[in-house]
Amino acid sequence: MESKRASSCRLLFCLLISAAVLRPGLGWYTVNSAYGDTIIMPCRLDVPQNLMFGKWKYEKPDGSPVFIAFRSSTKKSVQYDDVPEYKDRLSLSENYTLSISNARISDEKRFVCMLVTEDNVFEAPTIVKVFKQPSKPEIVSKALFLETEQLKKLGDCISEDSYPDGNITWYRNGKVLHPFEGAVVIIFKKEMDPVTQLYTMTSTLEYKTTKADIQMPFTCSVTYYGPSGQKTVYSDQAVFDIYYPTEQVTIQVLPPKNAIKEGDNITLKCLGNGNPPPEEFLFYLPGQSEGIRSSNTYTLTDVRRNATGDYKCSLIDKKSMIASTAITVHYLDLSLNPSGEVTRQIGDALPVSCTISASRNATVVWMKDNIRLRSSPSFSSLHYQDAGNYVCETALQEVEGLKKRESLTLIVEGKPQIKMTKKTDPSGLSKTIICHVEGFPKPAIQWTITGSGSVINQTEESPYINGRYYSKIIISPEENVTLTCTAENQLERTVNSLNVSANENREKVNDQAKLIVGIVVGLLLAALVAGVVYWLYMKKSKTASKHVNKDLGNMEENKKLEENNHKTEA
Repeated sequence: MESKRASSCRLLFCLLISAAVLRPGLGWYTVNSAYGDTIIMPCRLDVPQNLMFGKWKYEKPDGSPVFIAFRSSTKKSVQYDDVPEYKDRLSLSENYTLSISNARISDEKRFVCMLVTEDNVFEAPTIVKVFKQPSKPEIVSKALFLETEQLKKLGDCISEDSYPDGNITWYRNGKVLHPFEGAVVIIFKKEMDPVTQLYTMTSTLEYKTTKADIQMPFTCSVTYYGPSGQKTVYSDQAVFDIYYPTEQVTIQVLPPKNAIKEGDNITLKCLGNGNPPPEEFLFYLPGQSEGIRSSNTYTLTDVRRNATGDYKCSLIDKKSMIASTAITVHYLDLSLNPSGEVTRQIGDALPVSCTISASRNATVVWMKDNIRLRSSPSFSSLHYQDAGNYVCETALQEVEGLKKRESLTLIVEGKPQIKMTKKTDPSGLSKTIICHVEGFPKPAIQWTITGSGSVINQTEESPYINGRYYSKIIISPEENVTLTCTAENQLERTVNSLNVSANENREKVNDQAKLIVGIVVGLLLAALVAGVVYWLYMKKSKTASKHVNKDLGNMEENKKLEENNHKTEA
C-alpha cells in the first residue's frame, strides 16, 4: 500500500512539476555570502499539512533544473542527488532550510525550494551572491628613481583574489590622480583564475615627475563590493627618489676656519644641488685659467701666503655654472735685532729693534725675565741692571695659533770698581771698613791688613745684586794700619787702600777719662753741700725758716757756681 502511494506521489510530481507555481506574495530573494562561508537559504514557504516531500534544485544558464536535495515528510529522511560540485557540502533541515558549506563563486545560481502536495507544487526561488574581499593592494615593480620632466613608469598596483572584480585608484599625497596626457598615464587590466573564478586587478601608473614630488607619498586603493556594500582598501605609501639636474654650484673650505695661516692644509669641497649630486668638478686655483679635474674635494697642503686669492669650481659639462670663494692665508714675521746672547760693556749704547710683518695688525709684547715691560727696551748707556733675558712676542688675535717670539739674552760686563768707606763705632774702640765693589762677572774680594790690631769680626759680604755688592771688616787697631781691598774678575784686578790711625782712638779714650773724673768730683761737692744744709736746718728754729730758706737759696747758687768753675777747669 505504501509503495503504491509513493509511486503515485512520484507520478504526481512529474505531472505537476511543469505546472508549479510561486506562492503568492513571494518574490525574488537574495542571499549574500562571503567566499568560504556557509550559504544558508531558508525555504520561505509555509509547510502544508498534506505535504508529501520537499525538494531543492538550481537552474542552469539554459534554464534546465538540477535537483540536489530531497526530504520526505513521512520518513523524515534526506536524500542528496549525485551532483559532484555539491558532494559533502549540502545540509537540509526539517524546515527545509538548505545550507551549502565552503561557498564558492560557482555557487552563484538561482536556487528553488519546492514543497509538493498531492495536488500542487509550491516554489520559492533564492538568488545566491558570493563575494570575495580582494587582497590589500600592493605597489610592485617600483621604479628605482624618477627623473624630472620624463614620463616614466612609477609602478604597478596589484590586488588579487577578488570577486566580483574591483577598481584601482592612484593617489599622490592623498589626492586622486586622473589621467593627463603626457603627464599621467593609467593602464588597468583584470584577469580571472579559471579554477577559482577570482579576479586579479593590475593598474600601471606612468608619471612625469617634478621637484615638487620630492618626499611625496604615492598610494593606490582597490574598491570592491562585499556582502555589506562597497568598501575600499588602501596600499602602503611609497616614496620615490627624484632625480633632477644641478641648478647651482657652491664651494666650501674644510674644515671650516675663521682664518687660515701659513702651514695649514686647505680642502676645497664643491657641491651641486642636483640629485644625484655631481661626482666630479673642475677646480680653478688663483691665476690659473685651466681647471683641475677632481672629485668633489681638492686639497692643498702646507699653504703659503702666495696662496691667497679666489678659488673656483664648476661642473665638468657646464663650465658656466661656477662658484668661487676668497681665501686669505695669514702670515706673521718677526725679526729681533740683535738676538741670541749678546755681551756689552757697561756704559755702551745698544739699539734694539723688533720688526713685525703681518697680514693684518699684530700685537707686540716685550718681556724681561718673564715680567711684562711697559715699552720696548732702549739702551743709550748700559747699566748692570739692564742685563737679563728679553723676549719680543707678537700674535694675530683673530688667527688661532699664529704667534711668533724671539729672545735676546743681554750680558753687561764691567771691570771691578772699588770705593772704600770708614765708620767709627760710637764707643771709639773699633772701626768698620767697607769695600764697595761694582763689576761683572762678579769680582772676588780679598782683604789685606798692614800693621798690628785685632780683627773683631771676620769679613762679611752683602748679596750680589745688579753687579754690586760690598765686603766689610771691623778692626780695633793698636797702631796706625793700612787696609787693602782687592777686587778681581776675568776682565781686570783692581786694588784700593785705606789708612786707619791708632791716635784717634787714644785721644778719644783720654777725653772719656777726663769726663768721668769731672762727674765724680761734682757728685762729691753736691754731697758736702747737702750735709751743711741739713746741719743748719737742725740748728735754727722753725720761726727762722724763712731765713734758712734764703740761705739755702744762696747755697744753691754757690753750688752751681762751683760746678761751673769745676767744668771750666776740666
